[in-house]
Amino acid sequence: MGRVTERRKVLRIRDGVVSSRPDTLVAEEPLEIRLGGKPLAITMRTPGDDFALAAGFLVSEGVLAAASDLLNIVYCAGATVDGSNTYNVVDVKTAPGVEIPDITLERNVYTTSSCGLCGKASLDAVRTTARWPIADTPPVRVEPELLASLPDRLRAAQRVFDRTGGLHAAALFSEEGELLDVREDVGRHNAVDKLVGRALQNGELPLSRTILLVSGRASFELAQKAVMAGIPVLAAVSAPSSLAVDLAAETGLTLVGFLRGSSMNVYAGEGRISLGTAAARG
Repeated sequence: MGRVTERRKVLRIRDGVVSSRPDTLVAEEPLEIRLGGKPLAITMRTPGDDFALAAGFLVSEGVLAAASDLLNIVYCAGATVDGSNTYNVVDVKTAPGVEIPDITLERNVYTTSSCGLCGKASLDAVRTTARWPIADTPPVRVEPELLASLPDRLRAAQRVFDRTGGLHAAALFSEEGELLDVREDVGRHNAVDKLVGRALQNGELPLSRTILLVSGRASFELAQKAVMAGIPVLAAVSAPSSLAVDLAAETGLTLVGFLRGSSMNVYAGEGRISLGTAAARG
């Protein structure tokens, strides 16, 4: 849609020299997600992959689990007073027979680009709605050296970040380290939804033999999204939250934080990390 970036005039000061120049910024616009015509959520996102974002969001909410659950997703015309299409409202229709769980259709969820579903419910809600228990997934073993190589590969794949410096990213890797997909957005939770939604559309859920890498921190919501998509390993270049660690410990998710260079912290699920070499050195 050509709205991923925008140009703005900026006053630049370098070593006391003042100049005026255009700057490239990442675009941020609201996206309203409707389910069966009823408003469900509004998120601030970078336009693009909107259908995948909506589908991934509904995976994390326990609505969708397979491509066959999804009838269609459309942009809603007439979203403005003059009836024009802003491409900022999507409506998701599920296939006949898909059970809609007790998600809060009345709560008018608002998610920001920084924190996602702030104050969203509890560990119990995720544990009881997850369709693919992480603890029951096929065994995945990951070498620390492989994990250490992933942030540089993610950074190299961030095309829009190179132009703006203002985007988060999420990437899916195979257990062998192959880059499967990467998405960028002003909100890291949106980037993850875009990944998961694309996987749903391609009939690839659960993602039980993959590694999810996110830029920035690992919040409870990102851990929730990993669990709901059946992803066994979540790694972040920054810190996790305490609730993310609690959720990982309860669900069997492997959670890695501060993944920088050759160092990392493993907060939960250490059984999937091949520690033989590291243990011998320590």
